[in-house]
Amino acid sequence: MSHQIIGHVIGEYTGLSRKVLEYSQLMKGLVDAAKQPSFTESRWDELAAAVDTASFERVGNFMEVMDWPTYRSFLHGWAQSSDWDCSFKRVSENGNVVLLELEERSSVGEASSTVNSVSVYEFDDTGKIRHLDIYLQMPMPDPALLASYQGIDIAG
Repeated sequence: MSHQIIGHVIGEYTGLSRKVLEYSQLMKGLVDAAKQPSFTESRWDELAAAVDTASFERVGNFMEVMDWPTYRSFLHGWAQSSDWDCSFKRVSENGNVVLLELEERSSVGEASSTVNSVSVYEFDDTGKIRHLDIYLQMPMPDPALLASYQGIDIAG
């Protein structure tokens, strides 16, 4: 399976699949911008335009559950100390659900990882993301990569 830059394939998609790819591109831009001194947590509201912030729920890598305010705060802390990039593998859409498969690369300080991810986006009737599930294939992470989860309730 070839891996491609999202920007190179986004034009091939419409509907909710395209919304997910646009969301991913925006995420990449915000993660990169988060290293700038002028970046504030309110910049994450750019993602909120695609999200039903009142009912949003994200179930993450370690089965942690976050509502929108918690996820927004988590993203802010994570992005300031992390580099993140991804390569597109495939996207599938059925009804109000989109599955996005990526190769994700991240680093925090000297620790880095490459994982295969599947993100399951569930949309409401207005086309906003109401639920997001994250599934990863990866080797055991370096403890330094887990530092951004401090204070987040991880299922165990």
